[in-house]
Amino acid sequence: MTDTELAGRIAAIRRFNRFYTRRIGALRRGLLGSPFPLPEARILYELSRRGSATATEIRRDLELDAGYLSRLLRGLRQRGLVRAAASSQDARASVLSLSDKGAKQFAQLDQRTREQVGDMLRRLPEPGRERVVHAMRAVESLLEDAKPGAAVLRGPRPGDMGRVIQLHGELYAREFGYDASFEALVAEIAAGFVRNFDPSGERCWIAEQDGEVVGSVFLVRQSKTVAKLRLLVLDPRARGQGLGRRLTQACIRFAREKGYKKMVLWTQSHLAAARAIYESEKFILKSKKKHFSFGKRLVAETWELTL
Repeated sequence: MTDTELAGRIAAIRRFNRFYTRRIGALRRGLLGSPFPLPEARILYELSRRGSATATEIRRDLELDAGYLSRLLRGLRQRGLVRAAASSQDARASVLSLSDKGAKQFAQLDQRTREQVGDMLRRLPEPGRERVVHAMRAVESLLEDAKPGAAVLRGPRPGDMGRVIQLHGELYAREFGYDASFEALVAEIAAGFVRNFDPSGERCWIAEQDGEVVGSVFLVRQSKTVAKLRLLVLDPRARGQGLGRRLTQACIRFAREKGYKKMVLWTQSHLAAARAIYESEKFILKSKKKHFSFGKRLVAETWELTL
């Protein structure tokens, strides 16, 4: 790319940024006629989505300066919109949540946002709506994956299912002592997904890093209102990057977009890393059951997330 080409692309991106921030009203004192500037609105959104969170979690997800976030939270608490309670896990931390007043005011803002986006889409013919949504997803995915060395989340290609099956078989045998029947189960799930794939409500994400498949997750339809998360796996070499969380969050976003009311998943009690991700994303443990499978005595768990 020449310097002239780069300058032209920079100018195009800056032009789009100016257009879109004006279009959604991000430059106004209050977002959509509300008393909340955009940073406050995003904090309220995160607390509404999560139910509760620590300041550290919000700072990490929104990539805000700690001092700036502290001032924003102090203002929201002084107005009675956010409350804080001592954390049962860390005495140094507070767990934040919306007060009744905060939840009511955010619900009004959220409704206005939905109406604004709905109005914007209704002005377009159906092919145009799909193009806009597809383009926004592409921008999000490409920029998120542009971090140096970051794994790319993409759809499956020929050969990927074999690697997903192999990765499960190798990892669970080496780390947990599972026998070959587990690999057979994964193969059955993957084959069923390919045979019965419904693009209107199902999806598979493949995590690729440095040209290699290092993880996967599947979202399948269990009923009209319930989606099921399946086959979340990470190559040990790809751990420690937040990739398992990215895969899980991709499923949650897709399920919400498709109008599912609930997500469910089935896992084992000893899978601590996966359980930690599910818990942090506000899945609730609904049941446990002892069983003998894959050559091991295990405790199966069912988790649910209300969307």
